Amino acid sequence: MASCTTPPSLMLAHPQDLSSSLRFFSHSHRPLSRTFSFCPLVLKSSSKWVRFSFRTEPKSRTSHAVVAALAAEVELPETVDDAADGVDASAPTDAVATVKPKKGKAALPLKRDRSRSKRFLEIQQLRERKKEYDLKTAISLVKQTAKTKFVETVEAHFRLNIDPKYNDQQLRATVNLPKGTGKPVKVAVLTQGEKFDEAKNAGADLVGGEDLIEQIKGGFMEFDKLIASPDMMPKVASLGKILGPRGLMPNPKAGTVTPNIPQAIAEFKQGKVEYRADKTGIVHLPFGKADFSEEDLLVNFLAAVKSVEANKPSGAKGVYWKSAHICSSMGPSIRLNIRELLDYRPPSE
Repeated sequence: MASCTTPPSLMLAHPQDLSSSLRFFSHSHRPLSRTFSFCPLVLKSSSKWVRFSFRTEPKSRTSHAVVAALAAEVELPETVDDAADGVDASAPTDAVATVKPKKGKAALPLKRDRSRSKRFLEIQQLRERKKEYDLKTAISLVKQTAKTKFVETVEAHFRLNIDPKYNDQQLRATVNLPKGTGKPVKVAVLTQGEKFDEAKNAGADLVGGEDLIEQIKGGFMEFDKLIASPDMMPKVASLGKILGPRGLMPNPKAGTVTPNIPQAIAEFKQGKVEYRADKTGIVHLPFGKADFSEEDLLVNFLAAVKSVEANKPSGAKGVYWKSAHICSSMGPSIRLNIRELLDYRPPSE
């Protein structure tokens, strides 16, 4: 027999005071004991813990049935009390719903909810949204849409039929733009020994060894390209977490790890651009400035297209080019006709 201290509000003097469900068990089994008591912290009914302790005759088979019936009896008044207080009894009381703030691109408003400036809405009327333009007309429109107070960069965006999560469908290469990028490039070089003086004479803006590595670890980032000689790469490896997210980590595929440092400096100063396909298979590539002539932009763009075509990944299947757009930094995109783009030949040829 078990016993406990009984709250007076939960005392039941006789089985006749119970509901019909409990009286059913009393008729079909032996008579129940005359005293029942309840204590907290054993059986949980909706939101409170209740412990049952009762006295029964030896070898009685009614114990489990009584506990189940009493649990149902205790649950009903709690539900009624919660409803009377205006609380939803079905809602969890101990869990508080917290909404995590969105970060990054998820925090940006949806495209349909964005508000465009008056300038953008005006220049957007210069082109038809879903029309595919030939190359010369598209470049002319890009120059017309570049109406900001600063000189905008002209960009190309190629959607390719590749999936970069597979090694044989990744695209990363460089292209030499014949007419340059239109902006000065600050080149830093990590080397040692005799190549130290070679890099200085070739026009490098910064040249250093372990001292420059320590400055970069301290937050120094006053350069656009970082070139390293092969013998410095074991020491440069410690900068991976700093330079990698910024796209500045030296890499042989990008031409920034090379024994011929003077040639690499000259190429990047003259307009060598590194590009890669992002995780969705799109290549983003700047190929000039809005103040370039249409002929210069055309020459640079064709060089970029030729490079992307020449570096087609071995695992690419089917149609390689899906779509191509060009735009200025702050202007609307202009869609190109893919067939005309790939078949285009400059007049000089």
